[in-house]
Amino acid sequence: MNLALKQYSAVDGQNFEDIETSIVVVKDQLDLLAKLFHEFDASGYFSGVGIKQLECLNNGAEYVQLTKNIETRFMNIVKRLKAAYNICCGSETFTDIQKDCIHFYLAIRSIVFKLTKGNAPDTSQMNAKVRELIKEALKSDGVEEIFKLGEDTQKEIDIFDEAYLAKIEKIKLPNTKIKLLKQLLLKAIDELKKTNKIQGIDFSEKFKSIVDKYNERKESDILQSNVLEDFTNEIIDLYHELRKEKNTFQDLGIDLEEKAFYDILKAIAHKYDFNYPRE
Repeated sequence: MNLALKQYSAVDGQNFEDIETSIVVVKDQLDLLAKLFHEFDASGYFSGVGIKQLECLNNGAEYVQLTKNIETRFMNIVKRLKAAYNICCGSETFTDIQKDCIHFYLAIRSIVFKLTKGNAPDTSQMNAKVRELIKEALKSDGVEEIFKLGEDTQKEIDIFDEAYLAKIEKIKLPNTKIKLLKQLLLKAIDELKKTNKIQGIDFSEKFKSIVDKYNERKESDILQSNVLEDFTNEIIDLYHELRKEKNTFQDLGIDLEEKAFYDILKAIAHKYDFNYPRE
């Protein structure tokens, strides 16, 4: 019995130390995030209601996407914050303001995560109100349909339908728009690869070139309003180019399989520098 009590006390003591350590980590991450957001007006979330809070979350997601470096830093800090908070969320140490800040940052991370990965991380630690705000934030102009692409229930959707592009073009937040365009184009390229691997690889390389330039953007570049617009136009142009390529087999009077073989021959000819009859 004494041995059992001793072991229980040791475990209980370790749990207490883990909680205390986690509390310190949470507060440290909150401090880092406060510094990161020192130029961002979050009053709409903390003082507003409904649409104001929703707009603030969307603007917050846009704010952390200012550069790839800021986005990566934010996502990593909030990841550490969430991991620590999962351990000590039951503690009474945190004030209501601190809890609101935690939910605020977790909500923004969920939105950015969704824009980047296509699925939102677990939101179980957030209160019901914040979860609902995230849900609404991810419904921007019906773009939630974009996120559903690829699901079994959405196989009948034509991702080359101009309607999807039109929905994204309505979005006013430039970095959010670019993220969604990237997802749409990536899905379109994946579809092309299923029938024409050569062209799929070619478009993947073009897409990567655009994404690399976008990820290398600097804060000084963003001050020029045309920079993000240029990225947007490049993605849209590539999307239209891909749509056109998808139907070129009809212009050649051949089927999809023959077009794929035709492109393989062209690629080999280019690689080994020889000519072949085009008739």
